[in-house]
Amino acid sequence: MTQDVQQWLGEIKHLQQKLEEAHQERDEAFASAANWRSLYETEAQQRRTETALSQRAMVELKAAAQKLQASSPSIASSAGVPTAIQAQVDSLETLDDLRQKLITVLIECDRLTQSLSLERANHEKTRKALTSALGDTVDMLAKERASRQ
Repeated sequence: MTQDVQQWLGEIKHLQQKLEEAHQERDEAFASAANWRSLYETEAQQRRTETALSQRAMVELKAAAQKLQASSPSIASSAGVPTAIQAQVDSLETLDDLRQKLITVLIECDRLTQSLSLERANHEKTRKALTSALGDTVDMLAKERASRQ
């Protein structure tokens, strides 16, 4: 009888150890998931910032291109035009200079548009990869829990 009680006590201690290990593994998995989530959020914030900057630059370039296309005398008197842009416009003396500047600006706008598209695609890939990794971690944790039970 004493031997049976000791055997049961040993079994209880063994199960308590397994439970502690399972808790530790769960805590590690949660920490890993939190780390992945943090990395994803950091990456997403960087992408949002870069996208906003690119969009702002594109808007500014499109506005400058439209103003150059209009080539109206009212451009010189427009309020709100940065002095650096106004100086560049004023330095254009011929129609060919204006055309060349417009081509340069439109090429830059196209390059920024392509860069923004690439950045969006990269962000989507990163989001999917991090989401997949997070899902895999949760699945592994669930399998581990199931196998221990």
